[in-house]
Amino acid sequence: MTWKPELEELAARRRMAEAMGGADKVQRQHDRGKMDARARISGLVDQNSFREIGKIAGRGEYDAQGKLVHSAPSNLIFGRANIDARPVVASADDFTVRGGAADAALHRKFVQCEKMAHEMGLPMVRMIDGTGGGGSVKSLEDMGYTYVPMVPGWDDIMRNLQSVPVVALALGPTAGLGAARVCMSHYSIMVKGLSQMFAAGPAVAAAIGETVDKEGLGGSEIHTRNGVVDEEVASEAEAFAYVRAFLSYLPSAVGQSAPRHDNHDPIDRRDEKLRDIVPKDPGQVYSMRSVMESVFDQQSVFEMGRRWGRAAITAFARLDGWPVAVVASDPSYLGGSWEALTSQKVKRFTELADRFGLPVIHLVDNPGFMIGTEAEKAGTIRHGVEVMSAIYSASIPWCSVIIRRAYGIAGSAMSNAERFQYRFAWPSGDWGSLPISGGLEVAYKAELEASDDPQAKLAEIKARLDAVTSPFRTAEKFAVEDIIDPADTRSLLCEFADLAWRKLAGTNR
Repeated sequence: MTWKPELEELAARRRMAEAMGGADKVQRQHDRGKMDARARISGLVDQNSFREIGKIAGRGEYDAQGKLVHSAPSNLIFGRANIDARPVVASADDFTVRGGAADAALHRKFVQCEKMAHEMGLPMVRMIDGTGGGGSVKSLEDMGYTYVPMVPGWDDIMRNLQSVPVVALALGPTAGLGAARVCMSHYSIMVKGLSQMFAAGPAVAAAIGETVDKEGLGGSEIHTRNGVVDEEVASEAEAFAYVRAFLSYLPSAVGQSAPRHDNHDPIDRRDEKLRDIVPKDPGQVYSMRSVMESVFDQQSVFEMGRRWGRAAITAFARLDGWPVAVVASDPSYLGGSWEALTSQKVKRFTELADRFGLPVIHLVDNPGFMIGTEAEKAGTIRHGVEVMSAIYSASIPWCSVIIRRAYGIAGSAMSNAERFQYRFAWPSGDWGSLPISGGLEVAYKAELEASDDPQAKLAEIKARLDAVTSPFRTAEKFAVEDIIDPADTRSLLCEFADLAWRKLAGTNR
């Protein structure tokens, strides 16, 4: 008496699971230019590191004698894997099995996948394709009833956001619950031309009189510019590379330390071009990304959300190998003024850094919140106050470098002014409650009207104020802590990173 028949049945069930939705459905997936779910997991994780959980779960068909004839797998594949030798939970929707619809989903498997991440303290990677276990009209007739909407495991999805890094990739037309699962992440990616996201697809949109194709309704061109999704890439392979890069800056779970990488970039490296990168003319712009490339470890800057909220750059980088979160003004877009989307972006990124314990470097050139009718319609001030509150609420070490402008309420959001100010300013620093250039004629109206030569008088007043607004006058009163040579920025930031990580590690290394 042996267990050979049972082991043979196990092997047969595994082969059926590996066949996914069948050869024709898999081929159709490939013909659409999409990888299948198993290929996606293999392409994402370290070689031979994936151990699948619940592989043979599905729906069995049996003959009259109760013998298995066929087993249709569930449309979710998940398990434990490694990414860069660190364990993660990797999951992939299998579109070849009923397009990811509810009648092919095993909700317990979906829930256990999400639970595994927060209970074991492992980063969660979701590769989403289809409705992600959402509704199917066809399934209603089979069930014989309909149901009040609910999402099994949503509580676990929320817990994951609070406890472990969560990455979501939209890798096909993604609707309903699938789209919601993309949004419930810390970092999300779409593949240009391959991925679309919507609350409901074009056929449903037609019911409200809209005739539009999938790309026009919810392509990456839309969602990576409105703040719904962080990144647009050209291929699935590129998406996998972005996932690995993103996770490399973060700890595996809240309360743990992010890994430090080897550094071969001298901490005392000086870039003399920084001395002249900010134009004397306040109306001219410069490249903040060039500043970032100069001060952080070489080739370590990883930008997040480049296509939306563009007045601010949010990125991860390294200083002497230590990971840091970076917020930087971008004067090439709206002059660096924060509008509603930019405020939302910085708020979300600040909360991400605070949750996972990354020190923040803020490179400041902020002329204020965006003004005008459109800015008011967008509720800019409310979003601005919310980002300021997020910055004031953050508990991680924070360092600001005032590159040029810092005006008004937005300028005051450079850091929490109630905490110790680990802050440097370049000689190009220019700050105040509002720029003086726009208010001189009003503030000195009587003096100008009484002058025989108003233009000469205006020039005289401006010269007096230029002396008063010198950053050195501010430093003289210790209203700003240190004016620095821009070429020294890298070494000072490396010093901050070292102190910040000593604090975070709770040890004097």
